[in-house]
Order: sequence, then structure tokens, then C-alpha cells
Amino acid sequence: MCRLYGFRSNEPTKVECTLVHAQNALLIQSRSDEIGRAHSDGWGIAYYDDREPHVERNASAAHHGLHFSNAAERVYSPTVISHVRLATVGIPTVENCHPFRFGNWVFAHNGTVQGIDQLRPILIDEISVDLQNGIVGDTDSELLFHWLMQRLLRHRVVDKNSCLSLDESIDVIAESLTLLDQRCRDAEPRKPAKLNTVLTDGHVMIASRLRNSLHWTHRDGIRDCEICGIPHVNHQPGFHYKAVVLASEPLSHEQWSEIPDGSIVSIDSQLETRTMSMRAPTSTDSNLS
Repeated sequence: MCRLYGFRSNEPTKVECTLVHAQNALLIQSRSDEIGRAHSDGWGIAYYDDREPHVERNASAAHHGLHFSNAAERVYSPTVISHVRLATVGIPTVENCHPFRFGNWVFAHNGTVQGIDQLRPILIDEISVDLQNGIVGDTDSELLFHWLMQRLLRHRVVDKNSCLSLDESIDVIAESLTLLDQRCRDAEPRKPAKLNTVLTDGHVMIASRLRNSLHWTHRDGIRDCEICGIPHVNHQPGFHYKAVVLASEPLSHEQWSEIPDGSIVSIDSQLETRTMSMRAPTSTDSNLS
């Protein structure tokens, strides 16, 4: 189990207040989430400078010391993914911390691929040798990332650096996660998988919600930060600022909406959003936290 954060905007934006200082910032969630769980097994922040992703990860708790705060302070970008980890598969090491990177793609996962011991050789067998060589840790999440990338590449809807067709990519991810969910059910019927994910190439972002909480908020126009009282945008006069924020839990006093369970959401290069159903969650699913 983990906590996720995804951010897309049409102008470079400073995200320090959201990650560190807001009333329910990711830093605070690393100490205790909404039901009292600590997420102390590492953290990561990925952001883009032009098209180039930069990823900083650490195996310590985000709330220990100033490493997370200092990293968040440096981020000024239109695209950010951040993550605080509660380990379920794989020990707390830097290699096992999210986000993970492949080319220009960055990925983070909140949940568990149930039955991973049984499924690991099957998933690895479906990944090319080149992608297998990019797996350096032992988490279910990193394996899930490379398996998804393999399927996206095979369908020729992405390349190593960018999304070639957002609509088709959404369909591939929806189909892939539905397949994986069924495999998890077959391997471990009593423990359904939890598959909240977020994936970006720096220009588009695709996220899924399956059996863990996920919310989003939309920002329209420049406004002062509710924490420090100043805007955090490298704003060009006459340009209309827009942003979309995804998070496991609402982070601020803004108006947040819960993303429906069993959904895929996308944010395109123009900050237009789309939600589609991956499948209808069962009544058993809806009772899972």
C-alpha cells in the first residue's frame, strides 16, 4: 500500500506546498494516512524538464529528515509524479522505491498484485529481454510497469519516449489491467488485487483506480496558494493556466472529486480529461479499503 500524487499543468508550476506544507500533504500522509497507516518505506519524486524526466528516490521515510522536503522544493515543472511507499512486496531499498522510469515514461503504483509469486514467471515471460533487463528491484510494481509498457509497445500506441495514440493507449491499459486482475483472482481468489497506477511521458498522463482511493481536482486560472499566499506558476501574460491534480487522498481545501472505482482516467497534452470504465466493480470490491 502506498500514496500517490500526479500533476499536469500547461505551465511550469512549483509543487512544494502541495507535497510538503498542505494540511494533508504527501509528507503528512507518509506519517499517517486517513486510516492511520504510516507509509515510511521510501519515497520518490519524478518531474520533467522539457521532455527529460528526472527521478529522485530515497528508501527512508519522507517525514524523516529534510531529504523529501528539499527535493520537493526544487521541483518546478508542468508534470510531476510523487509517491510514498508502504512496502508489501520487496524490501525497503532505493531500487524498490517508486516512481520507476523507462525512456521518457514514469510510473508509480498504489496497491498489490496478488499472487505475484505465481504470476511473476508468467509476466516476465511476456516481456522482451530488453525490458526485462530494465527491472532492477524485486517489487510487483516495477514488474507491472514493464509488463504494461511491453503491451503498449506491442500495440504500437507508444514508443520509448512518447505516446503515439492516447485513446488507444487508454484501451490497452484498461484491457491489460482487466486481464491482470483476472489472473490475480485465479491465483489468489480471497485477496483481490489493488491496482491504482499513474503513468506519464511528460505530456499525457493515464491513471487507474481499482480498489484503492483516488481523487482529482482541476485548477482553472492563476490563483494564490492557500498555504503561502502566492501563486507558484511561471506564468506568461495572456496565457490561460490550467492544471489537474491526482492524489490518493485530498491534499488541500480545494474541491476534490472521487474517481469512480474501476476507472481509467486520462489527461491529454491540452489538459483535457477523460474517464472510462475499466469494468464494473463487484459489491465485494466496493467494500475493500
